[in-house]
Amino acid sequence: MTVRNLDAIFQPKSVAVIGASQRPGSIGQMVWQRLIEGGFAGPLWAVNPRHAGELESFDGKPVLADAGDLPEAPTVALICTRPSTWPALVHRLGGMGTRAAIIVGEVRTEEDRADLRHALAAARPHLLRILGPGTLGALTPALNAQLGAAATVARSGGVAWVSQSNALTNAVLRWAGPRGLGFSHAVALGDEADVDVGDVLDYLASDPSTRAILLEVDSIGAARKFMSAARAAARNKPVLALRSGRDDPGDALYTAAFRRAGIVRVDTLDDLLDEIETLGVGRVAASDTATLITSDRGVATLARDAFMKAGDTLARWNDEAHAALETALEAALPRAQAGNPLVLGDTAKAEHFGLALQALASQRSTGTAFVVHAPTHSAPVAEVARTLIENQRFAYRGMLACFFGGVDDTTRDALHAHGIPVHTTPRRLARAFARLVDYRLGRELLMQTPESMPAQGAAAIEAAQGVAHAALAAGRATLEGAEAARLLAAFELQTLESAEQRSAEAVVDVNVEFRDDENFGPVFHFVAPSPDGFSPPLRVYSLPPLNPVLSRDIVEQSPYVRHAAPEPMLEALTGISQVVCEVREIVAMQLTLRVLPHAVMLVAPRLTLAEKRSRFAIVPYPRRLEETLDWHGERLTIRPIRPEDEEMHRAFIDTMTPDDLRLRFFSAVRSFDHTQLARMTQIDYDREMALIATVEGEDGKPRTLGVARAVADPDNETAEFAVAIQSNLKRGGLGRLLLTRMIDYVRSRGTHWLLGEALRENAPMIGLARACGFTVTPTEDPGVVGFRMPLE
Repeated sequence: MTVRNLDAIFQPKSVAVIGASQRPGSIGQMVWQRLIEGGFAGPLWAVNPRHAGELESFDGKPVLADAGDLPEAPTVALICTRPSTWPALVHRLGGMGTRAAIIVGEVRTEEDRADLRHALAAARPHLLRILGPGTLGALTPALNAQLGAAATVARSGGVAWVSQSNALTNAVLRWAGPRGLGFSHAVALGDEADVDVGDVLDYLASDPSTRAILLEVDSIGAARKFMSAARAAARNKPVLALRSGRDDPGDALYTAAFRRAGIVRVDTLDDLLDEIETLGVGRVAASDTATLITSDRGVATLARDAFMKAGDTLARWNDEAHAALETALEAALPRAQAGNPLVLGDTAKAEHFGLALQALASQRSTGTAFVVHAPTHSAPVAEVARTLIENQRFAYRGMLACFFGGVDDTTRDALHAHGIPVHTTPRRLARAFARLVDYRLGRELLMQTPESMPAQGAAAIEAAQGVAHAALAAGRATLEGAEAARLLAAFELQTLESAEQRSAEAVVDVNVEFRDDENFGPVFHFVAPSPDGFSPPLRVYSLPPLNPVLSRDIVEQSPYVRHAAPEPMLEALTGISQVVCEVREIVAMQLTLRVLPHAVMLVAPRLTLAEKRSRFAIVPYPRRLEETLDWHGERLTIRPIRPEDEEMHRAFIDTMTPDDLRLRFFSAVRSFDHTQLARMTQIDYDREMALIATVEGEDGKPRTLGVARAVADPDNETAEFAVAIQSNLKRGGLGRLLLTRMIDYVRSRGTHWLLGEALRENAPMIGLARACGFTVTPTEDPGVVGFRMPLE
């Protein structure tokens, strides 16, 4: 996974078009024309040996005979020539210092594929990135950088569009322009020979100009990279995805992967287009309910029905809100109906919409404001729109609008300029908001603190692993019956071994399959029949590892959720996940979960073993890093942080003095909320590590004494570290104990450099860094010093 040099594509400073042309209909002509029409302001060169002596310039820009004649290395080169030229061009551009190339041409033959392989090999020594081949290009409208052969010039906006389809990208750009909608970036990925969807997601996750990301994907090749990048992006901003092919047998697995990554899946292209309006224009704060404001009863009924169908997201007003709105509107609008929808009456004027927004402002339970308006003589569209803009500050959860019949371009642009999205029907408005709610709920699932589950003891895990090792040593690749039951029993999973023990009071039998998917690696598949013959059966995929929160998400999708106590099922799902995480020789599993009213038993487990299996798309908890040692007369445990450590981590931070917190976080810090603590404790072990040191407290519960944290960049080129120790334990050696182990861990991952920073006044941290072998260097900030350590 790498974002290295992607800024050359999305933030170019100079551009060369190799194969530029003015021959109508040629790729070189289309690419050149888009750059000129877009108005790119940086250095721009055309390279074409056929025209170099014939014409002095293309549109006032110099035409050169060869890439070697360029006066300097372009940030990015657009290659519009035939495949046989790609290897030499990439080699020359890379040697000059060009950091990225966009190959617009397509690969059609085996010879073309060989040329592409040679071009990729030529790029590698120079770290030159390649987008494509077969790509429409990449657009950054804010910089007037229209790099590629898009059908139209795109406007600037707040949403990024990422697609595997050139045709859909062209269609979306054509659709958005006349509606006054734009993009922070738009990219068609082409064949993804180098830059793929995971790379672009990683870049956009931290791109300040991108408020939301819209994906159109058909398939994902590097699932682990994608999942890691998607989870990082979804923690920062909404990510929505469209994947066609609902009849594809593997489509349900994509649904599970998107859900696990915090991505909201949409059903149609129309839904995705609506989000360009909602997310690219709007500044809607976190809210899962809304209040409708309209002047007409018929419109109110239509809008209410749309919201009920889309997800029942209308706010339930409390008595205080009803009374406050009745009082506020009584004098001005005696015919108004205070409720949700809030119906102002057919005599309402434009200013009455402002009055309603002001009255709702103090009632926080009413959620996001939705103005749905059918134009009337007393309340013309332009006047209502002006009132919404003037009173926008009262909509504390944001505002969305729907004007039947649409609005003129001037009014639309004014609303957009003030962050108010405009939809044409209540249905589109309701569905767009429902997806925002889905994102919020999905993000909460990502940030949720799981209920603590007792970890299996080391002896039990070793016993289970021993069963698998012994079977493989004996040449057996399958465990069934008593052997399988013995392995599973190490994880407190009970197996029914005979027909007589199978209870007649079973609620349902859930078939469980664990297997290797060619894209996503190890996955679970859960299947249960319909409870009544009419309701849909349960068919759910899930990616390990599972914890109780993620297991509950599976259980709540079952039609049997109200027929049995949930806790036994949560324990069973979490248990079988622990089995496959700890016993890596298990490559497949089939069993039945017999769900009883107050228990869950395993029936007929069958385990398939092998020496090696695929890596998980989501890295499980790395138990191998756990260590217990004697330290100053106490038993000290050093281990990776876990999601259930949130409260313990809060208590640890509470022990630190305000000055210690300032030194650690470079500013005054009072406290951390749940979201911030969840980000500290729920980490992606594939790219981040936090090692904590704990001891048993007087109450018998563990407490945290210190933490060392390191976060690697997506390239794994560098990792940044930080250390925090309980205030009264400084200079006791705990910091060095944690930091040396973190150095060893980061080195084991193949990271090249470990970096850090500290305030110049933080003498203990500077001393610790020096003692551990870091070089202390100045930084651009005179009050901050840097630490560097080569790990190779």
